[in-house]
Amino acid sequence: MKRFGLIGAAGYIAPRHMKAIKDTQNDLIAAMDKNDSVGIIDSYFPNAAFFTEFERFDRHLEKIKRNNRSIDYLSICSPNYLHDAHIRFGLRYGCDVICEKPIVLNPWNIDALQEIEKETGNSIYNILQLRLHKSIIDLKTRVENGPKDKVYDFDLTYQTSRGTWYYTSWKGNVNKSGGIATNIGVHFFDMLGWIFGDVKENIVHVHTHDRAAGYLEFEKARVRWFLSINYDTLPEGIKEKGLRTYRSMTIDGEEIEFSGGFTELHTDSYRDIINGKGYPIEASRKAIELVYGIRHQEAIGLKGEYHPFCNKPIVKHPFSKD
Repeated sequence: MKRFGLIGAAGYIAPRHMKAIKDTQNDLIAAMDKNDSVGIIDSYFPNAAFFTEFERFDRHLEKIKRNNRSIDYLSICSPNYLHDAHIRFGLRYGCDVICEKPIVLNPWNIDALQEIEKETGNSIYNILQLRLHKSIIDLKTRVENGPKDKVYDFDLTYQTSRGTWYYTSWKGNVNKSGGIATNIGVHFFDMLGWIFGDVKENIVHVHTHDRAAGYLEFEKARVRWFLSINYDTLPEGIKEKGLRTYRSMTIDGEEIEFSGGFTELHTDSYRDIINGKGYPIEASRKAIELVYGIRHQEAIGLKGEYHPFCNKPIVKHPFSKD
């Protein structure tokens, strides 16, 4: 049984990590979050120590370390801009680290963290759960077994509606979240690079407070992509069903079944990590470089090969920070 610590226990993604720790027959020893709405811990580890101050969390971990009860892994579910600092803390404490996406916001942070890995002898693992999804694995196999010189036409659409709270939270601040493409899109961009190879061209058509869209050319695919947190950009048929999320991926006009199969991906990720087969920090580099490029280039507008959803009207939200 491995012993875990967790930072960011009140966050949206934390329950998936708690479930993964539980489902792999391991134990959560201590958790931390500045917010105390963490009753979900009772469903998994009611005896875990909990702290709202990082200093007390640090002191507790140091205390159990001196009593030969160190944690083996630190799971990080904190806001994106804090990942780098929390990873450093875990490595220097003396444990391996499991971090949510995006692992960092800037490509050069990866280099610095790899240096600390070497210094400490501990490892960093990223949750790249889409690489474990059956439909994605089947797609990768299809591309690998297809004609070697074929370049596919691929459309990616992902819309997950968010309320006004989003703009008040750290997620609405591009300096803390990395913006729409980073916050909700980085695992899709990782998936695309994993399947289709290196990026040859990266064009951004739209990048606002509530959506981002562009064109990517990989070694084996031409990709039009659209991401949104605005309910109004959803297809009418989706709204009529009372749904607030829409995913669509097509390859050469053929829809890829991608509606389910997500519930166990974090558990599968944890199982692989514990068994020595997890994805190291280097595996995340291409996606981090890609979203960094998207974030720091100017949108060109509706020119060239843009996603058809780019035509949806943009309304400035009163709470947005950009």
